[in-house]
Amino acid sequence: MDEMISFIFLFNIESFLFLLEKLLHMIQKIFITRELMPESIKLIREAFPSAQIKIQPESEILTPDKLREEIKDTDGLLCTLREKISADLLENAPRLKVISNYAVGFDNIDIKAATTRGIMVTNTPDVLTDATADLTMALLLVTARRIIEAEDYLRSSQWKRWSPLLLCGTELAGKTLGIIGLGRIGSAVARRARGFKFDLVYHSRTRKPHLETELKMKYLSLTELLKQSDFISLHVPLTPETKHLIDEDEFNLMKPTCILINTARGAVINEAALVDALKKGKIHAAGLDVYEKEPISTDNPILSLSNVIALPHIGSATIETRTMMAIIAAKNLILALKGEKPISLINAELLT
Repeated sequence: MDEMISFIFLFNIESFLFLLEKLLHMIQKIFITRELMPESIKLIREAFPSAQIKIQPESEILTPDKLREEIKDTDGLLCTLREKISADLLENAPRLKVISNYAVGFDNIDIKAATTRGIMVTNTPDVLTDATADLTMALLLVTARRIIEAEDYLRSSQWKRWSPLLLCGTELAGKTLGIIGLGRIGSAVARRARGFKFDLVYHSRTRKPHLETELKMKYLSLTELLKQSDFISLHVPLTPETKHLIDEDEFNLMKPTCILINTARGAVINEAALVDALKKGKIHAAGLDVYEKEPISTDNPILSLSNVIALPHIGSATIETRTMMAIIAAKNLILALKGEKPISLINAELLT
């Protein structure tokens, strides 16, 4: 009898532990790699009140090893461009159902590996168009008129007298602006540039006749655009085809007075070739918001050049845009975890 009681007791304990493990597995686990606007976190908590939601503190560095550990039993991942989601990393995430990228780009994610594993990948397009286009125009103006140099000149007490030759820049009106990549952001830049009386030319993977008519733009081959433009602004996604799209050969085609603006992706330009071109006077100046490796190292030679305006990847950095990005990323995560179609699904073939 005692043996029977012991058997029943052990059986019940094992059954309880088994059921407990099953219940714990059913609880949604969500990992967010950066602190986001509170509105977005509220949406997630309301959608999954019993979920385990972990947010990486800004005060701590999220190393690749720590990310690997965090996602091994995670159902939903909300990440940024700074996190590299590789095929190797995904092998360690058997429960993962969705990667919600807090960005319009997604070159930080191995889409093929995610799709193979049935993991939805989403992004936040459209909402950052205006903010990034505004910053592009700001970089055009600041580099053309040497604004940062002028402020430094004044603050360092070098301004002793007015001079006709003091810090002369270049005007925008009547100059040729070449836009490489005429998608949402590229076309938004073109609309703004019309107000500055630029002559507009562009190169894109596909021609956009309606925009050529609307914005009075001319389509050119990449070679011709590089030769003719006084200003060049990059707005292409980073793909194997666009990596180092602007390299030594391309700099050799540009005017020595050309100003190059990049608010797209850092690796679209070969940085070593850019530094060489700026030092040798192959181009006049550059305005950069993105770099091949981010955050940029303080000993990067780019930062030693006076004819470079360098910003810390703030293209979408307005309260309105960053809030909307966070809300869309949260909604994408919620919909995917509920088995519904997200707002902006990159690997849509998963639902066909």
